[in-house]
Amino acid sequence: MNKFVKSILALGITSALGISAVNAATYQVIDKGDVTGLKYTYSQQENNNGEAAISGTDIYNFPVQYQYIGDGDFDLIVDLAESSHEIVDGLENIENEEALRAGNPTANDLSWVIQFLRTRTGNSLYQQFGDIYAMTNFNGSTEFLNVFDTKFDGSDDYTRSTQDYISGITNEGWVYGNASAPFLPFQFTESDGDEITYWARDFTTRGFFSSDGGATIVEIIPPSETELAEEFRFGGESAILDISDSHIAVGYASTSLDQTSIDEITDESGGCADPEIIADLPYSICVQRAIAGAYNLEAIKWTIDEQGIVSSETLGQLVTPHEDDTREYTNLAQAVNSNGVAVGFSHGWWDENETSPSADERREIYAVVYKNGEVKDFTDDHSKYFRSKAYDINDAGFAVGHASTYVNGSLRTKFYYVDTNAENMEMILPDDFFTGSSSTARAINEAGKIVGEGEVETHNDSGGISPRRTHGFIYDITSKTFTDLNDYLTCDSAYTIIEARDINDANEISATALTKVPRRNSKGELMLDSQGEQLFEDVVRAVTLKPTNGEIEDCSKVEEKVERKGAGFGLGALCLLMLVGLRRRFF
Repeated sequence: MNKFVKSILALGITSALGISAVNAATYQVIDKGDVTGLKYTYSQQENNNGEAAISGTDIYNFPVQYQYIGDGDFDLIVDLAESSHEIVDGLENIENEEALRAGNPTANDLSWVIQFLRTRTGNSLYQQFGDIYAMTNFNGSTEFLNVFDTKFDGSDDYTRSTQDYISGITNEGWVYGNASAPFLPFQFTESDGDEITYWARDFTTRGFFSSDGGATIVEIIPPSETELAEEFRFGGESAILDISDSHIAVGYASTSLDQTSIDEITDESGGCADPEIIADLPYSICVQRAIAGAYNLEAIKWTIDEQGIVSSETLGQLVTPHEDDTREYTNLAQAVNSNGVAVGFSHGWWDENETSPSADERREIYAVVYKNGEVKDFTDDHSKYFRSKAYDINDAGFAVGHASTYVNGSLRTKFYYVDTNAENMEMILPDDFFTGSSSTARAINEAGKIVGEGEVETHNDSGGISPRRTHGFIYDITSKTFTDLNDYLTCDSAYTIIEARDINDANEISATALTKVPRRNSKGELMLDSQGEQLFEDVVRAVTLKPTNGEIEDCSKVEEKVERKGAGFGLGALCLLMLVGLRRRFF
């Protein structure tokens, strides 16, 4: 079981729900995300042995390669700081331009270099900034897991240009996910003799697993890299999103390349096969641009051992398009149980009774179960519930996720669970924080306890300008009780649980929390105010919630404070959580 999707922002406010102390179990917060070198960490999954998969972002001391930054680029960095420093929290104008141009900037000026590089993401003429990192926590120690990244020639610095998504960890300690290849510089001579530095990588993203805690990485080679003609093998895409205890893995992989991209690559008049084009543009860069987002992805189930894939199976589509329908159809497997039953989501018809689709038939994404060679949709009324997704399934066959629906005229997501063993599968949507709250279920354990997150604020969030804050929750299928996880913490807890990503069979919850810590600059140095006092800031941290034998505390005396300790949220972290695709679990 595992979970990885876009996070919803949350700050702590007290839930209005009543909690019965009879069913209560106080939780202890164990911070597993206090990692040297990173500001933010996020929980992904924790196995039954307390070993965890963790993600992180916002690295200190990013290894900028100043030799590839030209005078004109330094001018742009200086201009960026001049025009923006008054509106960017915590940053001043350039402090030492001479040192900056010499490649030895202050922490403040390094931040502006990083800001500049971020604006050049996807531009092959500039060093790329990956900033999504995988980590493992074995024996209480959180360590970086380097997947495909390499060090710069003649340096001890990794490129930090990869995006390493760690999806989970099995009870045996196998870790898995997907990661990109590093962007590396190379020189290209144009037709006029000018030498230009380009940055390229071998593939966009590739699945991996490690049976020895990361010491050995096994790559998942997608079908497109073995079935397409050799001249159209450009790395492909793949990902492992879950591995069961029976060594069945699921995820997605590229099976073919969009014909439009193939035409662009082979075009001798303006494409990558045009001698005039590649005289002034490296062929690899031309191809890198042509294949961006062009692979057709399919849900795949693999049987694996410690060395690699034993067998693989494409899980199929929910619907069969019209022969003239040229659109790409998404189908992804997000989780699998030990019986080989997988869940995920796939394109289906808006009209669930459609049997003769047109070439432009209206479609949506629907949660599905992959079982016995079939793809089945369990979203009954497509006119009421749509864009549903399934994120997890336990060995008993109960799956969880969310479905989109309109509540009082506003589009919301609502968490559900469904028994995939039933002949007529029915999504059960329990009450959550309140009627208009959007909620998502991320995981379910073997005891039928579900965790996820939901909105706890009621203000109008239309337009996305002021997103509602969220809290993590737990729902018990047996007792039908829904609980804000923050109600299980001590009243003076330094943490606010904003989402829950996983729950193991010991009822230990892998969560992400908001907390307050000493502020650090881009080099990781502590920051002081003008009076020499330590500054503080709010960050998100990967935590484990461990059940104790305590009882729920009566926090009524402190409820007037509304926010728990450490619940303020800085603008930088807010923007980060909104924009970074760390929550992945594919979309």
